[in-house]
Amino acid sequence: MLEKLILIDGNSIAFRAFFALPLLSNEKGIYTNAVYGFTQMLLKILEDEKPSQMLVAFDAGKTTFRHKTFKEYKGGRQKTPPELSEQLPYIHELLDAMGIAHYEVEQYEADDIIGTLARQAQDKNWEVNVFTGDKDLLQLVDENVKVSLTKKGITEVEAYDIAAVAERYGFSPEKITDMKGLMGDSSDNIPGVPGIGEKTALKLLKQFGSLEKVLDSIDEISGKKMKERLEENREQAEMSKKLAVIEREAPVDIGFDKLAYQDGIPVAAVNLFKELGFKSLLERIGVEDAAQEEQDLEDLDFTIVEHIEDKHLASPSSLVVEVLNENYHTEKILGFAVANENGRFFFQTETAVHSDVFRKWTEDPNAEKIAFDAKQVVVSLRHEGIALEGVTFGVQMASYLLNPSEANDDLAQIARRSGYKHVSSDEAVYGKGAKQQVPDKNTLADHLIRKADVLNHLKEKFTDELKANDQYSLFDDLEMPLSVVLGEMESYGVEVDVSRLEEMGEELKERLEQIEKEIHELAGVNFNINSPKQLGEILFDKLNLPVIKKTKTGYSTSADVLDKLQDKHEIIPKILLYRQLGKLESTYIEGLLKVVHRDSSKIHTRFNQVLAQTGRLSSVDPNLQNIPIRLEEGRKIRQAFIPSKPGWLMFAADYSQIELRVLAHVSGDENLMEAFREEMDVHTKTAMDVFHVSADEVDGNMRRHAKAVNFGIVYGISDYGLSQSLGITRKEAGEFIERYLESYPNVKKYMEDIVESARRDGYVTTMLHRRRYLPEITSRNFNRRSFAERTAMNTPIQGSAADIIKKAMVDMAERLEKEELETRMLLQVHDELIFEAPENEIERLKKIVPEVMENAVELSVPLKVDYEYGPTWYDAK
Repeated sequence: MLEKLILIDGNSIAFRAFFALPLLSNEKGIYTNAVYGFTQMLLKILEDEKPSQMLVAFDAGKTTFRHKTFKEYKGGRQKTPPELSEQLPYIHELLDAMGIAHYEVEQYEADDIIGTLARQAQDKNWEVNVFTGDKDLLQLVDENVKVSLTKKGITEVEAYDIAAVAERYGFSPEKITDMKGLMGDSSDNIPGVPGIGEKTALKLLKQFGSLEKVLDSIDEISGKKMKERLEENREQAEMSKKLAVIEREAPVDIGFDKLAYQDGIPVAAVNLFKELGFKSLLERIGVEDAAQEEQDLEDLDFTIVEHIEDKHLASPSSLVVEVLNENYHTEKILGFAVANENGRFFFQTETAVHSDVFRKWTEDPNAEKIAFDAKQVVVSLRHEGIALEGVTFGVQMASYLLNPSEANDDLAQIARRSGYKHVSSDEAVYGKGAKQQVPDKNTLADHLIRKADVLNHLKEKFTDELKANDQYSLFDDLEMPLSVVLGEMESYGVEVDVSRLEEMGEELKERLEQIEKEIHELAGVNFNINSPKQLGEILFDKLNLPVIKKTKTGYSTSADVLDKLQDKHEIIPKILLYRQLGKLESTYIEGLLKVVHRDSSKIHTRFNQVLAQTGRLSSVDPNLQNIPIRLEEGRKIRQAFIPSKPGWLMFAADYSQIELRVLAHVSGDENLMEAFREEMDVHTKTAMDVFHVSADEVDGNMRRHAKAVNFGIVYGISDYGLSQSLGITRKEAGEFIERYLESYPNVKKYMEDIVESARRDGYVTTMLHRRRYLPEITSRNFNRRSFAERTAMNTPIQGSAADIIKKAMVDMAERLEKEELETRMLLQVHDELIFEAPENEIERLKKIVPEVMENAVELSVPLKVDYEYGPTWYDAK
């Protein structure tokens, strides 16, 4: 069988993937777009090529042997964005996990490694296919060597053999270097001959055959200027050709035995896909999310109780209230289990919910209970009309605070990390997807008892660890009370005006029909706007708009492409609006209507308290934190959220620039603190300091730039990131960041100090002692270390802001109860709290809500809260 060697230009493919995809990141905040795109390309190559040998070549560094010939070789290239640099180690890790060799050689480029191995493989009469985005490698094309050039997009390539090179350029592959000698290569800073582009170079080579013959035949060339250019730049042209020649005798000492590739996706690669959050790739390779555990569990004694008595409910007791799937708002309780000093007991649902003894115990605040997810237990019992009191410990919450980067949604997994192996995962017991089912009573009882038993073990262990970390107060005073507050908010829900939502849906449909008609008129023909193929043909073939990007099936009509064409034709803004309104209608209007509980006309979202490493709450089923508000039509969706009682109003209060106030506090920067103490517009103040102008000289553009860098600093923005958000060059963005840090020296000092602290301790903390561990802060790998440093800078700010609003929520719940108000807290959306209240309590809320929120913690600058109220959530903002 003929051996097939695949050689990949690693740097080229990584760069293409990074710039072809939006800046994606996983739940841990690690940028992943380059790794994701690279992996897509890799899987496509493996699927299509079925290689026997494989290697990915990388550049070893900035300096190569070519710099001895020309010091400015590759000069002028922009610095690699840190968002990409941080991903390169993960690409190397991916290749290791896949069992694919990767290699680099000091002073040589990936091209030279590829050229050398291609020659060696050709000597063996192997089939070779090179994958790259660099046309220079076309010089390697030979009888057994193909070069596949990446096209627009990520996985689309165009394969070149000898005939394809001849068809495109009119000469054989080895003449590529002659062409480069004449036209140069701006990407590598190869000068060539000024004024000669590809068209002229091809014409000259077609006429004379080679660079040397062109230079020997200058007298025969027509055109005085052309002759002068060639004569004056003879040596430069010869040097340029030399620079373009790929070295095929590089000191590559990796043997072909090291390049053997075994088909299949190893477990290590699957685990990395999970870590990076590549769910679609896991589905593509057909991997189940959870491995089945071996059923070698020790026997545990327990009793199935038919009649509950006081002796079954000692204090403290662990309590399991089991539901099958994660959305406990829609799931029935499968059964109950408790474990305490008197034994382990299983109660069937009917037995428990109809027992006065059980109900009295659950509602007793002095009866201590240990749960896995306290919020889930609160909500599930409320569905049965039982108010839970006395939950003092939530194992899931403790695990999250101790290990915020780990998955904390499966008790068996948490238990195994802590050395307890006698409990199975839910998936092992219930199955998954279409195969999911509730087992028989004894199997179910055994599973729940094991959960209850392990909760007691983990409570003891985690209590000690939280105290050792100085986190017990964060757990006991903030997160556990908040679990109960959130459970009550979720159970109560938020009222939705279904008829208003339906009305908005109809309005949007009419609007979409009108815009569709206008688009068709501008195009001069009816077509399917939602078809990328048809839309591409209209824009680029019929209307002749400039082509920005191509895909495998035609032209790209993605949002980033259309954004670049906004000023080219009036059809473009209409298409963008059509898409935005279409998403509003399908995702938000129809999506919200599907999750309204028809018996109550309410939506019951779930707040995830144990997901974000910064401590931020998120919202799911549905996500009420993500209703778009930039577009007025999106903002109007909030009109459908109304009070649940006649004559009541919606009241919304939000923190003003809380993260920047936290930054001022933790950095102690006088300039920044002054802005907040004097109640100045902080973005205007920043513009004044950075641009050295007075307040009345700050224009809209200056303030916009200042606002971007103010918030960018909080999120660890780089010059690349800022340049993308402002549409300026990286150099301008870098200079702007420099001027900002000069204007706020203590912010710069904070950044340096917090990185040093993280390096010393291995973690950073928020004001309330929430931790985020940064094991890579001392990595010898620059890219991994730089990501950890950026995370060290922004986590204390974002995390402290998250802690503050959580504290405000707990305090508000206590204050509303103390004041005996009917007002209900309904939602938390980032820095905003939303309430419903009787109209006669609004005046008291105007005083109470800002007072509680602004005094949740004490900062060196004042916290400021703005509020509004009205008949709908829309009117309260």
